[in-house]
Amino acid sequence: MAGLCTIVLYLMRLLTVLALPTCICNCLGLLLYNAFPEKVRLKGSPLLAPFICIRVVTRGDYPDLVRANVARNIETCAEVGLENFIVEIVTDKPLNLSKHPRIREVVVPSTYRPKSGALFKARALQYCLEDDVSILGDDDWIVHLDEETLMTEDSVRGILNFALDGKHAFGQGLITYANERVVNWVTTLADSFRVADDMGKLRFQFWAFHRPLFSWKGSYVVTRAGAERKVSFDHGPDGSIAEDCFFSMVAYREGYTFDFIPGEMWEKSPFSFWDFLQQRKRWLQGIFLVVHSSAIPLRHKLFLALALYSWATIPLSTSNLILAAFWPIPCPSLLNFLCAFVGAMNLYMYIFGVIKSFSLYRLGPIRFFLCLL
Repeated sequence: MAGLCTIVLYLMRLLTVLALPTCICNCLGLLLYNAFPEKVRLKGSPLLAPFICIRVVTRGDYPDLVRANVARNIETCAEVGLENFIVEIVTDKPLNLSKHPRIREVVVPSTYRPKSGALFKARALQYCLEDDVSILGDDDWIVHLDEETLMTEDSVRGILNFALDGKHAFGQGLITYANERVVNWVTTLADSFRVADDMGKLRFQFWAFHRPLFSWKGSYVVTRAGAERKVSFDHGPDGSIAEDCFFSMVAYREGYTFDFIPGEMWEKSPFSFWDFLQQRKRWLQGIFLVVHSSAIPLRHKLFLALALYSWATIPLSTSNLILAAFWPIPCPSLLNFLCAFVGAMNLYMYIFGVIKSFSLYRLGPIRFFLCLL
């Protein structure tokens, strides 16, 4: 019995090492690149930019939110000087948006069925790629946003620079969650880790390797239309829950390159803790299907698999804080160092995310310090 307990204790200690690749990439991303960059400057004239389609996918449940955010995003693009663009709203329910030369509303028919049976958001995104629906050429660009995503002038400049450069088919940038009015402080503080993750792991994988080693997010996604059409979103039910993750792995498999786009966009964290948990549950389920899909070779999803299982076993690896105190076991110094590094790096990610997300001037020193705690 004692031998079995010892084996369990060692296994629990080794679970911590699953997060090592993620932590190393986060550390290098924050150390090697400027974590507090200056404002983005245009490298070319907006008048020379290729056509850009800002695509917003929605179920159509919050038409007022969509109208307000579309208006703000159009205004932001105009302030930067962007001329050759359109905002395309892809919805399951008609929104009856007012006629505007910059707005195109696309209603996905309830009868539409992709060839491989893609569902949910993947189904809507694939509908936009159909020949009789799409108005884009292969060299045009698509900016994918969620319905609550707000563009900033810096993000528009970053997208313009990325499109004008044209070296890479896919790109993504930073999203922050503590702008303007904070609805739920608990979920917003929890999402501060995602901010640090963007500045660390996401930035490092795209600038150092130009590959989605750990996948990417589903918003603030910039794609060349021709490349998106070839990769497609029609990957069956397995590619429908975390369609963004599956898409990135297929693009990785096909040899496309990626880049990180300077300039942040704004979003809101889930308004309730229950919504927050449901969001994370959906991500885990979707990424699990991607990792176990036979369509993605192991060499392309290895780092994603390690990240998934390190995330899924967080309760077990965190329990080492108690187990090591009450039932210590002899471990090699290297293993102890790696476990300490993983723990310290994850703690620092939250601290950095808060510093990056919240303004000391706006919150004041006391509230800012409480956020760090």
